[in-house]
Amino acid sequence: MEETDREAVATAVQRVAGMLQRPDQLDKVEQYRRREARKKASVEARLKAAIQSQLDGVRTGLSQLHNALGDVKDIQRSLGDVSKDWRQSINTIENLKDVKDAVVQHSQLAAAVENLKNIFSVPEIVQEAHGLIEQAELLQAHRKLMDLECSRDDLMYEQYRMDVKNTHDMNLIRNYFGEVQNLSEELAKQLWMVLQRSLLTVRRDPTMVVSVVRIIEREEKIDRRMLDRKKQTGFIPPGRPKKWKEKMFEVLEGTVSTRIEGSQSDTRESDKMWLVRLLEITRKYVQDDLIVIKNLMIQCFPPNYDILNKFFTLYHKALSVRIEELASEDLEANEIVSLLTWVLNTYKSAEMMGHPELTTEMDVDSMGPLLPKEVVDQLLSKYIQIFTSNITGWLRKALETDKKDWKKDTEPEADQDGYYQTTLPAIVFQMFEQNLQVAAQIDEIFKQEVLRLCLKQMTSFLIRYREEAIAYKEDHMRDRQHPQCYVQYMIAIINNCQTFKESISSLKKKYSKTEFNENDAAINSTLDSVAKDGCVYLLDEVFMDLEQHLNELMTKKWLTGSNAVDTICVTIEDYFNDFAKIKKPYNKEMTFEAHRRVVIEYIKAVMQKRIAFKNPDERKEGAERMIKEAEQFKFLFRKLSAGLGEDTDRLCDTIVALAEVFKLTDPTLLYLEVSTLVSKYPDIREDHVLALLAMRGDASREMKQTIIETLNQNKPLSTVNVQPVFRDIVVPTMTVTKLLK
Repeated sequence: MEETDREAVATAVQRVAGMLQRPDQLDKVEQYRRREARKKASVEARLKAAIQSQLDGVRTGLSQLHNALGDVKDIQRSLGDVSKDWRQSINTIENLKDVKDAVVQHSQLAAAVENLKNIFSVPEIVQEAHGLIEQAELLQAHRKLMDLECSRDDLMYEQYRMDVKNTHDMNLIRNYFGEVQNLSEELAKQLWMVLQRSLLTVRRDPTMVVSVVRIIEREEKIDRRMLDRKKQTGFIPPGRPKKWKEKMFEVLEGTVSTRIEGSQSDTRESDKMWLVRLLEITRKYVQDDLIVIKNLMIQCFPPNYDILNKFFTLYHKALSVRIEELASEDLEANEIVSLLTWVLNTYKSAEMMGHPELTTEMDVDSMGPLLPKEVVDQLLSKYIQIFTSNITGWLRKALETDKKDWKKDTEPEADQDGYYQTTLPAIVFQMFEQNLQVAAQIDEIFKQEVLRLCLKQMTSFLIRYREEAIAYKEDHMRDRQHPQCYVQYMIAIINNCQTFKESISSLKKKYSKTEFNENDAAINSTLDSVAKDGCVYLLDEVFMDLEQHLNELMTKKWLTGSNAVDTICVTIEDYFNDFAKIKKPYNKEMTFEAHRRVVIEYIKAVMQKRIAFKNPDERKEGAERMIKEAEQFKFLFRKLSAGLGEDTDRLCDTIVALAEVFKLTDPTLLYLEVSTLVSKYPDIREDHVLALLAMRGDASREMKQTIIETLNQNKPLSTVNVQPVFRDIVVPTMTVTKLLK
């Protein structure tokens, strides 16, 4: 207590010190004193109120405990009185045993008297009930059945109560009412027959279905009553519980299953479209049945039956079993697609379960998948295997057909722009398009997988396409007279490469979400290789015809007056009348490569030292002739490359540059001219320079060595952007050592 007082004093001192920190606060001491007094009075008042409340609660509790003690004593006295009365009444109960037996006997006799009419009329009532069943008066027949069963059950119950071990009398009653059980079974058969035809019956006579449901409801109530009595007494009549409601759903399930299974009328042997026909018939049956159930059948059943959802479940289950059976068969590729399209798309669409009349009552999305995911994956995997095998065969056949066309004596067809082409790209991509359209009906992921597979197969196919183009060229080289339209079909092969590219791009734009595919680089590389090879083969054809005229260049005949270049230009222009039917961008590459090869062949003639000029006049004449022929080539290739954006002058200027070396009259300036040539064309080699000097004919050995040594010391750096000209030109080795002489 003292410690508490000390803490209180310390706290008070701290508070006062906080209030009186400045001299001017001393004037407010009286104000602080009154405020603290008010706080103290308030705290004391709250404390008193709390203590008073606690005291009142304790007082009330003590009063209630006192009252409870009195009640317990009263109950104790009452229990003692009850125990005393119970002990006194034991003898009285034993004296009433005879009365109890009389009551039981009276109850049995009363039951017998009550059912006396039915007992003596069992055969007649059974016969009447059979007649009513035949007349389809099911409710009345059931009423009579209920009366007979009630009489039998009451008699058996009373016998059970009197002597549970007396099986003789129980069997006597059961045998006497034996026909009642047969009547019940016959009525049940009739009910199940009505339910099996319920979808037809509900259209013609819905009251019949209502009667069946009412009978089943009656039996369900009796079942519940008998089960309750069994819990109390241990007795249950024969044949109970009947569980007709449970049996009803079993019958309906069997009916639905039979309906689904019975829709197949064709087989693959009789009709290739058997599965499509089967799925369409099934779709129509299910949709029509569910609409009838929703509009008519639902009114014949109590709401607690939830009959529409029950039927939805039954149809879904039956369809699932049937579809799994179909999936386990050895289906073809088109059949797999038809089945998966129906399962994944049609089933929940507005054409079937998602019909507007059905979705108002049923959430289609709440139903599980018709096929397990693993079964769907197995079907997709099987389709991919079949498709891979099929597409390989289709592409092989398409290529074989195209190869036969290459050997025809008639030119290939041209498109609307006049470019030669064959039907191969159209056939291939029509095949791809059809399969992608089919795959798109299943889902996006599968469509992407089929597209990837198509492009992968395209990669392998193009490799074979290139091999066949090479073989086609080699066959032609063995006999250049055949096939007659070799050039035109080789042009068509080149054009097909561009068509393939455009078709692939179109296909990806239409069916792919990604612009890049792992096969793109390989496909484009192979197509470019085929096209460029084709251009080379065509130029080989041209230069084989030009070989004789190219051999005339830089010879005595050429120097004295030859029309070899005229013939070369005319021949190239004639070939390019056909080459004009090559598509972009390969027509530009073709023109550039032809231009390059002409210039290189011309320069090769220079490097082969077919002629050596003997005097300045020959050098001048030869140089002027080279310049003139360079202009001829420029004119030709300007004409051929019109609109293609090609620089035709630079290559031909190489010939002019070589001519300037020959045209020079002062040998002392030869080094400068050669240096200029080397600076323009960094790829020119020592043997090229020596060959030029040898053809010029007036350079001494010392001059040649000086020029070569000086050039080697001041060799220019190669320029990356400059197209090499001399790199592929080989000077015959036998002349290199002689050139310095």
